[in-house]
Parts: sequence; structure tokens; C-alpha cells
Amino acid sequence: MADLRIYNVVILGLGFLFIFTAFTTCGNIEQTIVKSLDNDTFTGSGYHSLGIIYGIFSFSNLLAPTVVAIIGPQFTMFFSGILYSGYVAVFITPSTWSFYFTSVLIGIGAAMLWTAQGHFLVENSDASTINRNTGMFWALLQCSMLFGNLYIYFDWNGRIEISDRSRKTIFIGLLVTSVLGTLSFLALRKTLPPEEEMLNEEEGQPLLSSRMMYKQRANSAVQDAKSEFKTILQLLKTKTILLLSCCMAYSGLELSFYSGVYGTCIGATTEFGAAAKGLIGISGIVLGIGEIVGGGVFGLVCKNNRFRRTSVVFLGMVVHFVAFYLIYLNIPDDAPVVLKTSTLNKPYLTPSISIALLCSFLLGLGDSCFNTQLYSILGRVYAEQSAPAFAIFKFIQSIFAAVAFFYSGYLLLTWQLLIMVTLGFTGTLCFFMVERIQNFSIDLQQEY
Repeated sequence: MADLRIYNVVILGLGFLFIFTAFTTCGNIEQTIVKSLDNDTFTGSGYHSLGIIYGIFSFSNLLAPTVVAIIGPQFTMFFSGILYSGYVAVFITPSTWSFYFTSVLIGIGAAMLWTAQGHFLVENSDASTINRNTGMFWALLQCSMLFGNLYIYFDWNGRIEISDRSRKTIFIGLLVTSVLGTLSFLALRKTLPPEEEMLNEEEGQPLLSSRMMYKQRANSAVQDAKSEFKTILQLLKTKTILLLSCCMAYSGLELSFYSGVYGTCIGATTEFGAAAKGLIGISGIVLGIGEIVGGGVFGLVCKNNRFRRTSVVFLGMVVHFVAFYLIYLNIPDDAPVVLKTSTLNKPYLTPSISIALLCSFLLGLGDSCFNTQLYSILGRVYAEQSAPAFAIFKFIQSIFAAVAFFYSGYLLLTWQLLIMVTLGFTGTLCFFMVERIQNFSIDLQQEY
């Protein structure tokens, strides 16, 4: 049984590694791809597409648990993988309607995929193995930021424009990768609780028909969804969630910036010359290294205590603010919004590749600081209501990521950075207030 569960966790991680190698690479380069299309009939925007994905994703989280409960996590992940593959396939022969239609579908698929992933991981873990299994899964997942972006660097390095042939080659490769990840979910094997295995061996076949069992599961899932939705509404009124919502919102803004906007800015910087397009891939790799380093140090190595959370969040704020200032000096102001493939404005400094890649690392490191500590404090404060609490986190994060993607194509870089600095400072301050309130409550309980 233990070997089967390890097998399932590894296959789960590999499936996500393949799917998100395709999707993460796609998100990093799609605005650059869209701007380089030699197609007068295509009017889509990569920013708008990503905004639609995160907007639909946020609301679909409310329905995803019901779907997973009815059809099971394995087939939910397989179906979601098909939707991810469909989105990648659109770039082979792009059209505006299919581009936005699959953006809606992948937003729904993302909610189902991540809900099913959490359910399946818990099914294949116990109290003694959950940390190990989670670490294995996330280590495999984070590697998705490396391989696709490495290919982009080698293929795009030295290119001024992205040809149709190059685009098709890239996305056919990404499509095959995504399909392999989707098919790997079919290799997952079902594990039964020990008591259910005993029942099957001693009692034989279940008394209820398959049709009646699905009906009961559907009714139970609907009731659970109603109960969880009521809990979400109750938690939204609490002081802790209201304060943490600023930090959650900031995590959504900076998510949109590092995952879709910053790579586009680097690729559009005229001063980087022929190396600009290839640097998008290297930037994604360095950003992924920052995420892996931060997640490993702050999520696994450091011991969990009160001082650590506030210190790590403060470090995340400082790291991001340093990155934003360097980006402000190093990247042209019109880089996110330029209609052509290169910028016209001049930054304060002569753009430096070293500084640009340093900022990529700092963006990934800072993001891991905020996310690991948000998970930590939500798990501590809402141990008995973890599912609704994390659903609120994902909902707020996705909403603000969607909003940021929609304004990214219109606001100059300076204004985007200013918005993130303002909300980042506010979110960090609110996080400190929550920690202070929680620590005061713990000290009060210890006195009595």
C-alpha cells in the first residue's frame, strides 16, 4: 500500500510537471507571440486571455469540489488536462474566438485540476507522510518553470522576430508535452482505505448499485458545497480574513506581473537587441530558481514559529521593493504596452541583462516569501476550516491577478510598479497586525 501511494504521488507530480511545463511557458511568452503574429484578423491580447483565465478560475473554485466528488479526482484531472492541451493547441493556428473561448475553458479546468490534486494527494497520504508527499509533488511541479523556458532561450536567442514556423514548432512541442501529462493521469491507481478493503474482501460486492452510489455521492457533494459556501461567507466577515485579504490581493498582483508581464517587458526592450527574445526563457528559469530556493528555505528548512512568519513576509516585501526599483531603472516605461515588438522610451539606466535577471530571481524569491507564510498562517488560524480559508485565498488572489492582467496592456510600467508597492506595503502591514492579534490571543490563553 505504501509503495502504491508513493507511486501515485510521483505520477501525479510528473503529470503536473508536463502540463505546467506547457502552460507556464505559454503564459510567459504568449503576449510576445501575439505581438509578433503576421495575421491581420487576429485581435486577441495575451494579457486579456490570462485575465479571463484567472477571473473564471476564481469563481469556478466554488463549483469544483462538487465536480470532483461526483466523478472522482482522477477523471477530473484527466478532463482538466484536455482543456489545458486545447488552450496550448490554439497557438498553432491562432484565431481570436478560439483564443478567448479556450481561455474560459482553461479557467474552469484550472479550478477542477487544483481541487482534484489536493483531494488526490490527501487520499494518498497520512499524518506521517503528508509533508514528504507534498514536498515531492511541489519539487516536481516547480521544475516546470525550467525546461520549457530553457527551450525558448535556445530557440529564440538572436531572433528579432518570431516566425510562424518557429511558433508552430514551439507549440506543437508544448502540446505534446501537455498531452503526455494528461495521459499520465490514467496511470494513477486507486487506493482504498483499510476498512473498505476489509469490507470488500469479507462482504464481497457492495449492496448499492453503481447508479445509486453516484446519486448518493452527488447529493452529498451538493450538501457539502452548500455548507462550505456558508462557511466561506462567515469567514469573509472575520477580522483576520479582512486584514489578510490585502496580502492575498498583493500576491495576485505580483503573480500576474512575474508570470506574464515581466517576461514581455524583457522581450520588448530594444537595448537588449537580438538577445531580448531569448532572455524571456532565461528570465523564466531564474525566476523558477528563486521560487524553488524560497520555497525550500522558508517552507521546509526554517522551523515554524511566530518570529519566522513576520520576518519572512518583511523580507519578501524588501526583496520585491528592491526588484521593483531596479526594474523601474532598468526597463523602459512603455515595455508592457508597446504595440510593436520593441520599446521607444529610454529607461534611466542603460538596460543591463544582469540586472534584469537579478530582478527575475528576486521576484521569484519574494513571491515564495509571501505565499509560504500565507499558507502557514491560514493553516494555523483556520486549522478546522482550512478548505474554506484556502478557497478564499485563491478567490481573492485570482480576482486581483485577473484585474492586473487586464490593466497591464494599458498602464505604463511605472504605474504598475507603483500599484504593487502601495498594496504590498499595505498587505505586509496587515499581515503584521494579524500576527500581533494572534500572538496576543495565545499569550492571553497561556496566562489563564
